[in-house]
Amino acid sequence: MSVDLSALGRETSWEGVRAAVGGLGVSGFAAADTLQHLGADVIAFDDGDSDALREKATLLEILGVDVRLGPGSTDTFPEGIDLFVTSPGWAPSTPMLAEAAARAVPVWGEVELAWRLRGEGGAPWLTVTGTNGKTTTVQMLESILRAQGLNALAVGNVGTPVLEAVMNPEPFDVLAVELSSYQLHWSQSISARASTVLNLAPDHIDWHGGLDAYTADKGRIYHNTQVACVYNVEDPVTERLVEEADVIEGCRAIGFTLGIPAPGMIGLVDDAIADRAFIAGRASSAAELGSVHDIGLDAHGDRDRVPPPHMVANALAAAALARAHGVEPRAVRDGLRAFTPDAHRIADAGDVGGVHFVDDSKATNPHAAQASLRGVEHAVWIAGGLAKGATFDELVLSVRDRLRGVVLIGADRALIAEALRRHAPDVPVVEVDSGETDPMDRVVEVAASLAREGDTVLLAPGCASMDQFANYAARGDSFVAAVRRLRDRS
Repeated sequence: MSVDLSALGRETSWEGVRAAVGGLGVSGFAAADTLQHLGADVIAFDDGDSDALREKATLLEILGVDVRLGPGSTDTFPEGIDLFVTSPGWAPSTPMLAEAAARAVPVWGEVELAWRLRGEGGAPWLTVTGTNGKTTTVQMLESILRAQGLNALAVGNVGTPVLEAVMNPEPFDVLAVELSSYQLHWSQSISARASTVLNLAPDHIDWHGGLDAYTADKGRIYHNTQVACVYNVEDPVTERLVEEADVIEGCRAIGFTLGIPAPGMIGLVDDAIADRAFIAGRASSAAELGSVHDIGLDAHGDRDRVPPPHMVANALAAAALARAHGVEPRAVRDGLRAFTPDAHRIADAGDVGGVHFVDDSKATNPHAAQASLRGVEHAVWIAGGLAKGATFDELVLSVRDRLRGVVLIGADRALIAEALRRHAPDVPVVEVDSGETDPMDRVVEVAASLAREGDTVLLAPGCASMDQFANYAARGDSFVAAVRRLRDRS
């Protein structure tokens, strides 16, 4: 007997539903826990067998979940499955997901499950995706919403699972939801109050199977949006995605721009953040929402500091989403002032001998590295790691006049070295082979030797970190520690 999944919610019993959960990462664990709590018969799979996974498995088994860990655990598709909830990292080509499709078993992501469980009157979602800047934008948005006095939380790909927030006994007023292309691929019914694609550049192409598929999955965020589809005026593909989206009647297209805004946009007039989208007289006037100098003011306390362009763009997108939700201008200003950037995102690592060191280890693809490099006048660039199929010619072409020198690390450093030879042959390049140890002391020493007084040594690798480090945070921590040791020796 088939199960009518559309009739199920958080207030109904899921007894009799046989659900499979693929992957026991943060979102997979939340899905298995929630489905078991609702009364479903749950089987959870993960090919890994680490101590952390075994600990999660023990907790779930105590609750009654059938957990299967280790190599080979996903080889056999169980019979009688009514719903498969997949973790974001599982590509559509994963054999178990292909088998689910062949058997016509519905496949949802954890985010799709969360949306279906939010129920009538649940907290509205303001959703954010893009190749870069997602986490920063939802954190800015959370800060703005809280400055309005709302009980708001940044969730999703930012850390807290959406499902956990939706099932929280104390309901939120609104959720700022970061969504990856992986999560969007498995989402069908989300209807955000306002949504945005911040930017688009090639990333995760191997997972999606091509740039067109990646772009289409990003564009899914606009479908069924209720109030405002926010797009990047400087990135025409984002506007095209809005034009192609099937939205709720009355939903508006709202642009954000680093230039002077036209009616229907939020942008800049000199240093002022100007709203010509959400005011009655937008045809001839604008509302001031603050200044670019307000962005992260509490974290830095320097009103003369001008944040890099991509950080300003993130703030404009956050402001547009907040205004679509009815937030007042003063809350935009106060929220941007209260915002503190994450560690490893354009973080100050200190000065040594008149050279400024910046940790942007979170720049894990060429588009993010390009944005970071455009924020400095002269840089010694530290780059390399796992390229994930990316290319670097466009990046090098766009920033070569800013490069004082380049220090390359990691498994795919040759890809960047080749792009530099083609497009910036006069820029000094040093490759550091790590051998068996952390390369950062040597990397920082070489970078400092290439820099001149007033330059910036910028760790913006443009690559993932797992070839040499546990994650981008470990890479950034290593860099900051190496800068500290260099300063102590100087």
